[in-house]
Amino acid sequence: MSQKYRKQKYIIAEKKKKQKKIILITSLAVVAAVAIAFLLWFTISNANKVAEENYPVAKMNIEGYGEVEIVLYPNEAPNTVRNFIELANSGFYNGQIISRVCEGFCIQMGSPDGTTAGDAGYSIKGEFANNGFTKNTIKHEAGVISMARSSDYDSAGSQFFICTGTKSALQHLDGDYAAFGKVISGYDIIEEISKVANDDSMSAGGGKPLIDVVVTSITVDTKGINYKSADKIK
Repeated sequence: MSQKYRKQKYIIAEKKKKQKKIILITSLAVVAAVAIAFLLWFTISNANKVAEENYPVAKMNIEGYGEVEIVLYPNEAPNTVRNFIELANSGFYNGQIISRVCEGFCIQMGSPDGTTAGDAGYSIKGEFANNGFTKNTIKHEAGVISMARSSDYDSAGSQFFICTGTKSALQHLDGDYAAFGKVISGYDIIEEISKVANDDSMSAGGGKPLIDVVVTSITVDTKGINYKSADKIK
């Protein structure tokens, strides 16, 4: 083997080594870039998330029945939760009556005039899948609290309902109503109220209790977290 041939072979081998090194460095750089991009995405997407142990908890006192505790889900329905906290802690719900009961379905409240037509003077965007808000995956089941609304997806404001009954009786609500929390204590009270005699005035079932059921107060413990005012539409 001539010296010239050995030299050429050496040069070719060195070129291959350099190419492999470049490919390795490039591959590592791509992997690092992807890892950094994922870390940034994960950090940004979780920046405003609330730890489960710090979820706000609402206490609702109902005259003659007792106290109901409801955990709220700010990660799934952030603006809806902020709206509820703002209304509750301002005393908006204090002294209001339950406007609708329907055994095996729900109890409804949050209207200042005691009907199912009142509101707080504004509305908020509906945070549910069929309104383009896919973050909210809460399923409607017994004890879940959700926003009441008209046929307009963005018409909810202050009225809400607490579900009773089976999942099969409530599943048609999934993706169409902004669920935002669940009863963690006192569900038996909700069930009891859902069965009180009513005027059967609602075409969708149930009606206003014949004897007023009064919500004396609703307050929310935010666990030290400062929730800003809700974004309102009108």
